[in-house]
Amino acid sequence: MGRSVWACWQGVLSTAVLYGSLALFTSILHNVFLLYYVETFVSIYKIDKVSFWVGETIFLIWNSLNDPLFGWLSDRSFLSSPQSGSPITTPEVVLKRLKALSTNGPLFALSFLAFWVAWARPGLQFLLCLCLYDGFLTMVDLHHSALLADLAVSASDRTRLNFHCSVFSALGSFSVFLSYSFWDKEDFYSFRLFCVTLAAFSVLGFFLVSRLLRLSVGHAPLTHPESPVTIRQYLKQLSKHKNFMWFVSMNLVQVFHCHFNSNFFPLFLEHLLSDNISASTGSILLGYPLACLCSSWDLAWLCCWQGADHIYLLCVFIASNRVFTEGTCKLLKLVISDLVDEDFVVNRRQQAASALLFGMVALLTKPGQTFAPLIGTWLLCVYTGYDIFEREPVKDSLVSVPDVASGSGTPPLRLGCFYMLVFVPITCALLQLAAWSRFTLHGRKLEGIKKLRQGAQQGLLIDVKAI
Repeated sequence: MGRSVWACWQGVLSTAVLYGSLALFTSILHNVFLLYYVETFVSIYKIDKVSFWVGETIFLIWNSLNDPLFGWLSDRSFLSSPQSGSPITTPEVVLKRLKALSTNGPLFALSFLAFWVAWARPGLQFLLCLCLYDGFLTMVDLHHSALLADLAVSASDRTRLNFHCSVFSALGSFSVFLSYSFWDKEDFYSFRLFCVTLAAFSVLGFFLVSRLLRLSVGHAPLTHPESPVTIRQYLKQLSKHKNFMWFVSMNLVQVFHCHFNSNFFPLFLEHLLSDNISASTGSILLGYPLACLCSSWDLAWLCCWQGADHIYLLCVFIASNRVFTEGTCKLLKLVISDLVDEDFVVNRRQQAASALLFGMVALLTKPGQTFAPLIGTWLLCVYTGYDIFEREPVKDSLVSVPDVASGSGTPPLRLGCFYMLVFVPITCALLQLAAWSRFTLHGRKLEGIKKLRQGAQQGLLIDVKAI
């Protein structure tokens, strides 16, 4: 019965489309989460500052450790040397990842709902919701990302898979467009119903798509290697992987920049543009998913030169900055997949430990997700005297409060938002350029790595285009 169902869909849905669609079911929830979870707990649940910082600190630890932990639990059986044990086939690895997605995907969607109903003290709920949500998100993201390296090795096939992920992720950003219509701090009921609808769609999507992909791969016998590599040996191998180290240095800054944008752009829109743009334009800037033809780096310098009063220039910069940071994050999965190939070849793996390496990348880069709201709220308070928790100016701020009655000067909050909007991207870009200049896995070296991996696994890889 299952095979007949798959045969009906096979002519319509390719493996690349199905793989990419999994990104839709994650992004429609995660985009909404990133934009509203801080505002929900601060403005609606009235969480206090100490609970917020304690929650974010504990979340930082959990957020960093759960990626390598889950990656190790998933891939430890793949780390044996090629001389020991029975060979592990690529279909077996893929089936294991899809089974994990079919279970953890719906659980991730259900954990998303826990944010939007007050069921405990704000501080306790904040901590539990963040850790529960991130745990299931990690499982989904690790296995989905690892499939990129497991389904294909060639650059063209991986680019094809990643392209479909980017398209569906862009479609997922439309949940932000819609959320702008439902978001109301005074009447939260409509927003809750909106989130329930998104979660139901995501649960159904994960269940159906993972099932169809499992049918496409078929069944593979389970084999177990005899002498797996220990965690100590793996970490020693990884510490000698120089391209990995330079990549995570660059990616740490990228993760910080992406989450800084998501956490603080609603604030920027409110204080920089709200009096000059319509609500519909604001929703477009919040969820803008398509590419721009200009450089956000150049625009940052131009905005800095022109000042905070050029509204249309600010709109273009806000849109392009979101596009380039989010777009870069999507492309980085291709680079991590290349690092998986290099790790496979250099350490002579029996099977590429894709989820584990993605998890180790996250271990060293996900702290940027926690640093973004913490550093952002600190900068806002220091430079403007604006405390999002107390709503009262701080006396010892670096930017003094102007004489508003006289009509002179720029309001400090607006000026502080403008400085954060412009100088954070400039600083991030400089740090990333310094790290990326030391990365060498490209050109002939990358071609050689791919040839060696394809040669080692000849006949075992899944041809994505043939499925």
